[in-house]
Amino acid sequence: MAHKFQIHLRGIIDLLSKHLYSGPEVFVRELLQNGVDAIRARKQIDADHQGEITLELITPKGKPATLIVSDNGIGLTEEEVHRFLATIGESSKRAIEGEKPLDFIGQFGVGLLSCFVVSEEVVVISRSAKPDSKTVEWRGRPDGTYDLKILELDFQPGTQVCLTARPDQMELMTDTRIPELAEHFGGLLPIPIHFAYGSRNWVVNEKGAPWRQEFVDDKERARVLLAYGKEIFNTSFLDAIPLLSPAGQVDGVAFVLSHEVNLAAKRTHRVYLKNMLLSESADNLLPEWAFFVKAVVNANALRPMASRESFYEDEALDQTREELGNCLRRYLIQLADKRPEKFASFVELHYRALKALAAQDDEFFHLIIDMLPFQTNRGTLPFGEIRRLEDRILQAPTTDQFRQVDKIARAQGLLVINAGYTYDADLLSRAAENFDLTIEEIEAGDLARELDEPTPEDLKAAQQLLQVANQALKPFRCETELKSFKPHDLSALFATTREGRFFRSLEQSKEVADPLWAGVLDSLGSARHRPSAESVLTLNANNALIRKLFLITDRVVLRKCVEVLYVQSLLLAQQPLSTRELNLLNQGVIGLIEWGLR
Repeated sequence: MAHKFQIHLRGIIDLLSKHLYSGPEVFVRELLQNGVDAIRARKQIDADHQGEITLELITPKGKPATLIVSDNGIGLTEEEVHRFLATIGESSKRAIEGEKPLDFIGQFGVGLLSCFVVSEEVVVISRSAKPDSKTVEWRGRPDGTYDLKILELDFQPGTQVCLTARPDQMELMTDTRIPELAEHFGGLLPIPIHFAYGSRNWVVNEKGAPWRQEFVDDKERARVLLAYGKEIFNTSFLDAIPLLSPAGQVDGVAFVLSHEVNLAAKRTHRVYLKNMLLSESADNLLPEWAFFVKAVVNANALRPMASRESFYEDEALDQTREELGNCLRRYLIQLADKRPEKFASFVELHYRALKALAAQDDEFFHLIIDMLPFQTNRGTLPFGEIRRLEDRILQAPTTDQFRQVDKIARAQGLLVINAGYTYDADLLSRAAENFDLTIEEIEAGDLARELDEPTPEDLKAAQQLLQVANQALKPFRCETELKSFKPHDLSALFATTREGRFFRSLEQSKEVADPLWAGVLDSLGSARHRPSAESVLTLNANNALIRKLFLITDRVVLRKCVEVLYVQSLLLAQQPLSTRELNLLNQGVIGLIEWGLR
């Protein structure tokens, strides 16, 4: 025997208010949406019909406020009231299966439930525009019960929704908050929205979409749009970029941020669906690289999620995203061509976004690459300047490795780029393919192998130092060697292999891990062969301190000096110290102080 599910309506309302909708104020959006869709439905049978929506607020003394939302749309018959108002998930705005979707905003059939978040009873009075229709009154309650009756009164075709504020939602039912919310959600709607309170009555959405206005020239357009952007986002912008996508029937404007943006920051935009505000935090409309703009757009052909606060990921959205990305790309190309000074300032501020785009787009890569900045051991330089200075360019694959080679490479006249930042390695690879350049990857170990050999006399004098150093650093899997290199004030150079970096990171993680996770890390390390020496400490035979160590015969003192030099070389390479290395530093410094106080 088949059974039906039982629906606990109050629980569904609680679910909607806490999880599906962003807040109780969305009831205004849902009511406006229903009114707009009803008017659009009526225009399908009467093309000359002039629709309007009115929100009337009544605040009787000593009683809760009442909001009456009226529209002169298609209205509902008695049968439609039973079908659409009393059936959760049923919508009067869905297309018949196999037909083209109708031009309505809401197609989920749950919008009216949002009214129960602010009112214990929802009263709907409606008369259909169909011939010989009667006026019906529907009273719904959050316990799932409703009453329906026929009214014998002269009621114009349309619908009226009456809500009486719940005690905990009184702050939403005020003469300032209601028109504010109506403008917030319906500011772009082409249908006039009136707000009536006492003797006052005004249209809250007279402005419309500013980017659709006619402008005298580009200067006026920029002034109006930038003022609009500041009003919407409460911040100033550098420029305004028109957006257009035939795929999603999208129009709008993107505002160029006047400050640098964190790559990890969530990128959100203000989006409208058929001129009704959908979300102020939509994050899936523009390409990932477009984090230098905040956008306000309207879409007529994209599918909203059930919450109506973001768009559904489908082919139409993918194509729309690509077309909007092309709008931004064209803007950048035109800016570089016609306003190079402004473009240079833009590059300085938003080079990360430009690098992201250049890494994906060949044409844009050739346009922008010479202007993009890269960190080098000679400071931050545009790539065009790097190409002018060197035919052979070295790149350090990580920031840690760049720090290790920075000073010594500079002293030897080598130019090294830090390729450890996002997109830099991809861009350098593209540059090597497109230009007559040699770009080689380098690590500290590579530099150490290319350093000059010491003289036989220096090597002989350093025998005891090297012997003591190898013994002292063996527990740290570090070998010691002697080389001659610049700069002379650099006493030692620390270099490690890829395997060494892995095991070093593993040991540091184990120090802060709980026993269970430490066991997992142990298993991970034991699965790989570990060499006896993972790093090299290269002593500089040209350094005055190292030459003084040649002369020390006390092996205890020599060991303390080597241990301190080892830790110092780690710090110069900006390597995090392990607990053992910190102890080594402390013991070495204390030992040298005691030796000096003898």
